[in-house]
Amino acid sequence: MATIDELKKDLQIQTELMGTPLTFATTWGVFSPREIDSGTALFLKYLTIQEDEVALDIGCGYGPLGLAIAANAPRGEVHMVDKDFVAVDYANKNAQINGLSNAKAYLSNGLSTVPKEVQFSTVVSNIPAKVGKEMLSIMLHDVHRQLKPEGQFVVVTINGLRQYMKRNFMEVFGNYEKVKQGKDYTISRAIKRG
Repeated sequence: MATIDELKKDLQIQTELMGTPLTFATTWGVFSPREIDSGTALFLKYLTIQEDEVALDIGCGYGPLGLAIAANAPRGEVHMVDKDFVAVDYANKNAQINGLSNAKAYLSNGLSTVPKEVQFSTVVSNIPAKVGKEMLSIMLHDVHRQLKPEGQFVVVTINGLRQYMKRNFMEVFGNYEKVKQGKDYTISRAIKRG
């Protein structure tokens, strides 16, 4: 059995995401502290980004999605937001560990503190199963407003939320694409038209 002092030490994940080796410091109390969760791993296999991507990661946790994008968008910038201050601290720490100065994390409930003038080409989120329909509705409308024309909103959800996401994407964006469905997770995408 680990001692309390041992439990309080940072955990470390060495991994490769989108072809880039990355190191993550994590801690107990953040989502999936021991390994990159299977939803995130699946998501990153099917995400397409440009090297000058201006991206937003909503609910960034300790930063696996946002930092994988930052590593593959050296001429871009990545905003990572989470409502958990511990997650934000670790996402910023991990940006430093990996030398990704084009990524920064800050506290935000959805897009509430995201600068309104920033227009994103890609917004991503590993949407928690318990997000709640009111918060999801706010988030979808806010994302739509801050996406550039032809910008993409790509999410990974548990399969049980697949139809729900399809309905909501159709309602707000007028389109929906199922990018990939795995055993437990579905990757869905909507494009801002016009």
